[in-house]
Amino acid sequence: MHSFLRRLASCVSLLLIPVVSAQQGVITPGEASKKQRQTNPAFREVVDDPALPRVLIIGDSISIGYTAGVREKLEGVANVHRIPGNAGHTGMGIENLDKWLDEKNGSWDLIHFNWGLWDLCYRHPESKNQGKRDKVKGTLTHTPEVYARNLEAIVERLEKTGATLIFATTTPVPAGEAGRKVGDDEIYNKAALAVMKKHGIQINDLHAIMADKMDRYGKKPGDVHFKPEGSALLAEAVAKEIQNQLPKTSTE
Repeated sequence: MHSFLRRLASCVSLLLIPVVSAQQGVITPGEASKKQRQTNPAFREVVDDPALPRVLIIGDSISIGYTAGVREKLEGVANVHRIPGNAGHTGMGIENLDKWLDEKNGSWDLIHFNWGLWDLCYRHPESKNQGKRDKVKGTLTHTPEVYARNLEAIVERLEKTGATLIFATTTPVPAGEAGRKVGDDEIYNKAALAVMKKHGIQINDLHAIMADKMDRYGKKPGDVHFKPEGSALLAEAVAKEIQNQLPKTSTE
């Protein structure tokens, strides 16, 4: 009886972790605003060509930056959709995945996904930095262990779609980032790769592509975001990987 209760308590605590950590964040990215949807091509409505496979991009602002470029490169090859905003951290992914997958409006042939930069971020409610980032006084959103556990739950849900899955590694954290520590990107990628290896999921190593290029393509010093040229480079890599992994029956 006692062992059953211990197992039950353990299961309950695992279920609570994403919910609690999602509530921590005073700042939740959520869906793009009406203005963003009108002005950012990443959020434009996609009218499917029924002859082409359906692709879904899930990720944070880094993926928002490359979505339009991917869509352009895969024109005539795939219907490229993305979730209607910023995916935030893995806790938010668990909470919103069913809504984002929106399977009642069609199944997915391929899903390209990433979480990471929000999970490894430290935030403090009194911070003056954008997004309340503060790696000195702030609280870590998710430890690598919780991040991996959340990814496990996310992957199990994504596998139920029957889509081909591609995980994009988290892009580098540059020196001087207000809420993120240099090197944590590698720690979290290692945790993610262990989960993906277990499930046999294809990897798109965007971290490797940008590892020595942040000075050139980073938006500004200490910023995890990219200049348009950087987003274009990522779009090229993402489009290539998607095209390589699309089910042959969909492209023949």
